[in-house]
Amino acid sequence: MVTVNANGKITQPSQHKATQQTQWINALESVYIPGGSFQMGSTEYDDEKPLHQVTIKPFYLGKYPVTQAQWQAVMGNNPSRFKGENRPVEKVSWYDAVEFCQKLSALTGETYRLPSEAEWEYACRAGTTTPFYFGETITSDLVNSNGNYPYGSGPKGRYRKETTEVGLFPPNAFGLYDMHGNVSEWCEDTFHDNYQGAPTDGSVWEGGKGLVRRGGSWEHKADGYHSDSGRTDSCRSASRDLNDPNMKLGRVGFRVVCVARL
Repeated sequence: MVTVNANGKITQPSQHKATQQTQWINALESVYIPGGSFQMGSTEYDDEKPLHQVTIKPFYLGKYPVTQAQWQAVMGNNPSRFKGENRPVEKVSWYDAVEFCQKLSALTGETYRLPSEAEWEYACRAGTTTPFYFGETITSDLVNSNGNYPYGSGPKGRYRKETTEVGLFPPNAFGLYDMHGNVSEWCEDTFHDNYQGAPTDGSVWEGGKGLVRRGGSWEHKADGYHSDSGRTDSCRSASRDLNDPNMKLGRVGFRVVCVARL
């Protein structure tokens, strides 16, 4: 993994060890996420407030977003806009992602589900408190996002205008790839306007409106999404989005939690 300064220059390359397990479904790899506590949210936007401490139990999370080959093996089709076996599956609704988890569970004898929003942010941060797990900014050399719109003092870079194969960019300290770009990812939770009353144990938060998406995508800007949008910093660890569960877009995919015996 690497760490960058506010200008996007790599300052601290380092090595970490991760434990993983692999299922036979086209090498579906899950990484062990150790339990711990963290400060969830940020002070940037109302829906990311208040900062609150959450304690997470250990779990296994997909090393990468679910790929098209893995989707094809379980679901028998490929809805993706940008075709490639090792690219993330996209154009899948929240209901599609839940159905995939159910069918994968039946095929493997393990239990799979979408991550809770708290699990997703905890896993993305991997012990960091900066806007990105890389540090104060990101660059298009480190993530697949819209490099025309850098974050903070970071440099302009490439805008690829499509997904890339999973695992091409540096991972975080937990060994997870593509958490800040490529495709935005469905979570299990319904969306609430802020974190007042949010669970503090990492569990799924129900009773809201719509469903939560996390992480940036190939189309998201590091400093915002649409020019007419009030929302900025779409690729940050704390950034969250509300979406209709039926929505299917070429920038939206997901990764899965394996509920293993720990």
